[in-house]
Amino acid sequence: MSNIPAPKRLAVFERYLTLWVFLCMIVGVALGKLAPGLTANLSKLEFGQGSQVNVPIAVLIWLMIYPMMLKVDFTALGGIARKPRGLGVTLVVNWLIKPFSMALLAWLFMQHLFSAWISPDLAKEYTAGLIILAAAPCTAMVFVWSYLTDGDPVYTLVQVAVNDLIMLVAFAPIVMFLCGVANVVVPSKVLITSVVVFIVIPLAAGWLTRTALLKSHGKDWFDKNFLPKFHPVTIFALLLTLVLIFAFQAENLTTRWLAVLLLAVPIALQVYFNSSLTYLLMRWLKVPHNVASPGALIGASNFFELAVAVAITLFGPGSGAALATVVGVLVEVPVMLSVCKACNASRGWYQQ
Repeated sequence: MSNIPAPKRLAVFERYLTLWVFLCMIVGVALGKLAPGLTANLSKLEFGQGSQVNVPIAVLIWLMIYPMMLKVDFTALGGIARKPRGLGVTLVVNWLIKPFSMALLAWLFMQHLFSAWISPDLAKEYTAGLIILAAAPCTAMVFVWSYLTDGDPVYTLVQVAVNDLIMLVAFAPIVMFLCGVANVVVPSKVLITSVVVFIVIPLAAGWLTRTALLKSHGKDWFDKNFLPKFHPVTIFALLLTLVLIFAFQAENLTTRWLAVLLLAVPIALQVYFNSSLTYLLMRWLKVPHNVASPGALIGASNFFELAVAVAITLFGPGSGAALATVVGVLVEVPVMLSVCKACNASRGWYQQ
């Protein structure tokens, strides 16, 4: 009998996420075309005139982000000293390389190489969306990628916790700076408001809920009874959010469907560039493979739920920026799975 463990696999929903997104696109576009009045009324529902915070989208984004924040264990920050080099590499890539490399790729492809197919105004919106997408490191899906590559769970927890804390102070300035360089005007008040609404509040709510329930019911009950209840809620919120976004984008998608394919190019390139850079730097610094593999994945994947929310808040649900962040969902799952396979296949080479 072989002692070789069976290959780890994603759950059904995560495994076919790209398919679900395509189905949401079909449903959303059909809704936008067949019920334009309903779609227009939904897109106009805002928290106050001129806020650009769409009510249904905001509620659904909250239903996605809050359960993710419940999983963040800030007590794991004490494990920083155990893997300082691995943490240092991923932080440098996440915050000093990844947003800037994406800004460069977005500027190069959207405003120059693809300029024959994209109008200047749309190119700026796509550029802004891509910058927003890359400015926030992934949280929830990182645990999945780490699991598939036998990553160190403590390291993964520490990295997610640290990234969430850094996002509180670094996300808004990075987006404003890079969008300014790309000649995209981002209203600072709206961006700061979006950070408070979509990062600070759910992060605080998640931490308070986690702390209170761990104290009253214990970790075993929290992990096995409480957290699983949110999984279907998160799935429903994600899919319905995508349906609404594609409904708001119906006109653009049917007239500018080529843009989806064009947007996928810089997104895929930045994932492979940042994951490869992180992985090779880890090997050079002699970091263990079970830290290097999740580090490479953390350094490449994006917090697309937050990116969608911020893009909608800043530019509106029917904007090119919102579409760019949604394309990130289409691209991320298959591309990140290929990075997982590369990390697993190169384990022997890495450990030589």
